[in-house]
Amino acid sequence: MAVPKKRTGHSAQGKRRSNWKATRPELTKCPNCGEPVLTHTVCTACGTYKGKPVRLKDRVEEVKAEEKKPAKKSTKKAAKEEKVEETKAEEVVEVKEELPAEEVKTETAEETSETEEK
Repeated sequence: MAVPKKRTGHSAQGKRRSNWKATRPELTKCPNCGEPVLTHTVCTACGTYKGKPVRLKDRVEEVKAEEKKPAKKSTKKAAKEEKVEETKAEEVVEVKEELPAEEVKTETAEETSETEEK
């Protein structure tokens, strides 16, 4: 085992430790209550982390609230599906309207060719 022959002096020890500096902890504001909080930790004031409650009591309340929310999401999805169906229906109607017009054009072209032959 390596053992130093002589004791290290105060100045040498101080020079070696000159880069040992205390830094302030990084603080952020809680998105829920605005209280300053250490980063990556639960807020001590309101008990949330990244906007979600961490306490068991708060989680139970959140689960009850989430049970009601999916109904709104399903209505949005249903509204989107209705819009898609409406656009598809409009496209079908437009295609159907175009088909008879093309048939009329072909009939008139046939009639003109028959009149030219006579």
